[in-house]
Amino acid sequence: MKKNNTPPTYSYGSPAVPEEASKYVICAKDIIKSFYVGTPNELEILHGMTFNVPKGEFVSIVGQSGSGKSTLMNIIGALDRPTSGSYFLDGVDVSRANDKELSAIRNKQIGFVFQTFNLIARTSALKNIELPMLYGGIPAKQRRERAKELLEIVEMSDRAAHMPNELSGGQKQRIAIARAMANDPAIILADEPTGALDSKTGRLVMDLFHKLHKEQGKTIVLITHNNELAAETDRIITISDGNIIGDTGNRNLPREEADA
Repeated sequence: MKKNNTPPTYSYGSPAVPEEASKYVICAKDIIKSFYVGTPNELEILHGMTFNVPKGEFVSIVGQSGSGKSTLMNIIGALDRPTSGSYFLDGVDVSRANDKELSAIRNKQIGFVFQTFNLIARTSALKNIELPMLYGGIPAKQRRERAKELLEIVEMSDRAAHMPNELSGGQKQRIAIARAMANDPAIILADEPTGALDSKTGRLVMDLFHKLHKEQGKTIVLITHNNELAAETDRIITISDGNIIGDTGNRNLPREEADA
């Protein structure tokens, strides 16, 4: 399925995209997120985060519980808006989008992979993969062809008719990864994707992410508290107490990969 490269149209119009934002898949500048915990109290969780992610990068965002990692993930995934600051995803100003527009961005621009898989229980593996395309208005024949193609990529063609309760944890996660790629999104956002898996199965899932990154050039954002997983990515962004305290290229990678 070819990606529609026509920029989405939003109610706020099409303001000029800043030059910096046009260079990156993710361009976040001075992101602040606050929550009101009773008038006039305001709790600031993210304290002005700024970072960019170029197309084709495999980046990990690392932080312990309470670091602001989940709050940042919700903003990256267009599940929430920043209180202030700007966030551009593939040239679209997410921070200015309304609820309907955020829903469209999540469907077309972001492929989610969750720790708990989030597959529809009474729906086959093939139909689970088709679901984002159904919401995106893709015709039935095209949806099915794309879903079968993705099943081949994740090596699950023989499980197309299986229900989630007939699949192992690793198989469920591979179906979830295939579903995440259904609409050829700008980024794959993986939230602790191996957290519910044993180490051997988790290894298979990480190998699949590496395959998608290297062979298909996918931009992958891995949210994790696991430093061993982060050590496999191109770049590590470390956050603590709502601040970025580290943003470095990964020196653990072989030189030819780190320089690629």
